[in-house]
Amino acid sequence: MKDVAQMAGNLIDKVSVCFIGSVDIEGFPNMKAMLPPRKREGIKYIYFTTNTSSARVSQYKENPKASVYFYDKRFFRGLMLKGTMEVLSENFAVK
Repeated sequence: MKDVAQMAGNLIDKVSVCFIGSVDIEGFPNMKAMLPPRKREGIKYIYFTTNTSSARVSQYKENPKASVYFYDKRFFRGLMLKGTMEVLSENFAVK
């Protein structure tokens, strides 16, 4: 299992764009292209940055169910993770 997590982490670190999914107020899925994560702790905690006024922030506050898709176009492979999104309002330093 460690090899799978390491392979997933390597893919996450190499992408230039990823896609996050949220659920809108009517229950429909929404996707958005995002810049790569600012920080990650393994593959369990992944930190993104966006405007607090964005539609995604309000959607995650209403329904935290989320997915994120990382795609390596060179080898035509991807990684989808699903879980919950937590909106953090405090700044953090990227180490």
